[in-house]
Formats: sequence, structure tokens, C-alpha cells
Amino acid sequence: MNVFGQGGHDIRLEWSAEGVAALGGECPVLVVVDVLSFSTTVDLALGRGGRVLPLPWGDADAARAAKQAGALLPDERGWPLRPFSVLTTPPGTFLALPSPNGATLCTLAAETGAHVLTACLRNARAVAEVANALAGGRPTGVIPAGERWDTGLAARDGAIGPLRPCVEDHLGAGAVVDALLGLGVQWPSPEASLAARAFRAAGPDVGAVVAGSASGQELREAGHGGDVDLAIAVNRSPVAPLLVEGSFQDVTHRNHP
Repeated sequence: MNVFGQGGHDIRLEWSAEGVAALGGECPVLVVVDVLSFSTTVDLALGRGGRVLPLPWGDADAARAAKQAGALLPDERGWPLRPFSVLTTPPGTFLALPSPNGATLCTLAAETGAHVLTACLRNARAVAEVANALAGGRPTGVIPAGERWDTGLAARDGAIGPLRPCVEDHLGAGAVVDALLGLGVQWPSPEASLAARAFRAAGPDVGAVVAGSASGQELREAGHGGDVDLAIAVNRSPVAPLLVEGSFQDVTHRNHP
């Protein structure tokens, strides 16, 4: 038995690319959580009627294909991969967003054949509702993305550093698990249960915890405090981003099996 697949549990949780590999073959629904900042950016872009094409980090061929498909890369008009900046894009914009964590994991998750959603603190409840409907009684896998340590390798051939599990993604994943439990899904794995307990324990201080974390402070010191403020608006968004034919679309108002 593959113990890392967390068999026998209706809600499962594991980190990053290794988590996708462990859960992807057993969970028909995977929810990728990258609070700062991919998942939050996707939520805001879709809330403006747009679509988002996730791109693997450092994949020049994928970037060229995205442009050929009509997607706008974020640096082409000065729109970086940031929640606050995406608010300046015209409504309905089709964005291609690369990132070493969330976007890359979403493309890996899609390769497993699972339904892929991306969640953040803003839309955890909305995403959980769609995930539960799509799972149809089968297990849902939640994948906190984590951050990457800067070892100096990132500048070489698109390489990224080793995983740094982070506060914001643990709490974001916990928010999704908590919402699934609230919908009546039972039997979370210990990994999933612990994340939900952390989210509940933080309570109304979730935003302050994320803002005060290393990731939150890093963004604020870089002048991106607006990104953090948008990211910690817990369950303020009704958007549920589902990967449909390669791009994220809001499926909140669609019917699900």
C-alpha cells in the first residue's frame, strides 16, 4: 500500500510536486493552494471576467505557445504576477501566468488526469463547494504549494531551490479542508485535519498571521503590501477557478456532476 497516498481518507493533503505525485493517482480532484501569490492573482483575474493560463516556470516553449493562443504574458504591458497589479488589467483579459510554485504545480496536477482547482484564502469556501461536487464522494487532494529557498540556482536554467513549507499555504489549505468538512465530507487524513485545526485556531487572526509571516513580511518590505492585504480577505470571493482545456475559468455558476 502507498501510505503517502493517504488511502482511506476522503480529504488528503500533501505538499508541492511530491504531493501531486503522491495524491494525483488516487484523487480525482486536486486543489492547489498558493496564497502568495499565484492563487490570489488567479482569483482576482477571474473575478474581472478573465481567464488564466498557468505556465511552468522557465518553460520558454510553453510561453511561446501561450502567446500563439492569444494569452498575454504579464511582463508584456508591465503587468507582473501580482494580485494588486492584476486589478489594472482590462476586464476579460486572457493572462498567461508563470510561477515556480502554483502555476507549475497546476500543470503537473493536470497531467494526472484529475480535475484541477486553485484556491487561496479569498475563495476557499467557493472552491471547496466545487471540489466536493466534482469529487462525487471520492477523495479530494489538497496541495499547499509552499515557497522555495533561494539558493542561487534559480537564475540558472530555470532551476528552483528546495521546498520551504510556509504559513500562508498551510492556512490556505486548512481553510479549504475546513470548508469541505463543513459541507459534510468526512474522514480527513491527519495531514488534512492538522491544517484545518491550524486554520480554526488562527480564527479571526488568520490575516494577521499571514501578514506577519516571513512571506508576508518579504512582500511588504519589497513594497507589495497591497498584495498581502488582498490575499488575507478570507472567504470574500465567490470565484471557483477550475482548469478547463488548459486555462482557469470561474465555474461558480456552472452545474457540476
